[in-house]
Amino acid sequence: MIDLLDAIPYLRAYAGQTFVIKAGGDLLERDAWRDGVARDVAVLHRLGVRVVLVHGGGPQLDEAAGGERVAGRRITSPAVLARAIEVWRGRLSADLVRALLRQGERAVGIAGFDGPTLRATRRPPVEVTADDGERREVDFGEVGDLAEVDTTLLDALLALPAIPVVSPLALGAEGEVLNVNADTVAAAVAVALGAAKLVLLTRAPGILADPEDPASVLHWTDLGELARLEEAGVISGGMRPKAAAIRAALEGGVPRAHVVDGRRAGALLEEVFTTAGSGSLVVAEADSAPAEPAGGPAGLA
Repeated sequence: MIDLLDAIPYLRAYAGQTFVIKAGGDLLERDAWRDGVARDVAVLHRLGVRVVLVHGGGPQLDEAAGGERVAGRRITSPAVLARAIEVWRGRLSADLVRALLRQGERAVGIAGFDGPTLRATRRPPVEVTADDGERREVDFGEVGDLAEVDTTLLDALLALPAIPVVSPLALGAEGEVLNVNADTVAAAVAVALGAAKLVLLTRAPGILADPEDPASVLHWTDLGELARLEEAGVISGGMRPKAAAIRAALEGGVPRAHVVDGRRAGALLEEVFTTAGSGSLVVAEADSAPAEPAGGPAGLA
């Protein structure tokens, strides 16, 4: 529960600030989860926070088109890309926009190629470490590596004010559409907008010290500890691109990144407006974490 008096310093600190929030596609599979995310995002927006909502859509695309993943990242054939445009830019974006509209908020769905907001270069075959520990060369297909974020359209929508709902599809050098990892998109957008926070909403309660123990949430950590967890194999699969996104955001100047359980309505608000939080906070370095609005232990806001 949130004590309003305790939340006041956070409300003051974050009014007018920008948060980039990424909702994983698995959170959009159930109406209750999606609507809970929309409710929390709407509350932030009403309280004066400028919110950009980036969504994934992996499970929905798996169902619609199948496909293979290596090291947590999808291999995208032309057929899979066509379905991604249909499912992500169509149904999932529309569902999220409608959920926000039902909360009384103005929301606009865009794809990264609109504007264009996101430009990417086609990823060449790369050598990666697969989840089995083997190094191999992988061609990810119609996949892009972000080259540029143009915030013109996002700035215009935020100024309305509206909530941009962004599908992770970028424009390639030849005018083609490329699939870009949604965590990567969220981190890059957060850096480009000078966001105060990057928030990754997942089906996990946070970053776990033991993947088999949901109670082992690291309520706050830094990039050094995150690297140690990766080296130990604690962070694997779909959490690997999330860790990479957190690192990119923090190294790009975003002060704080959070991993929050998006299945529970209110968890996002608890993480933002209470000192105890509800998920995991990551800062660049624990010893140099920015002071929290209310004072007290650095890095817990």
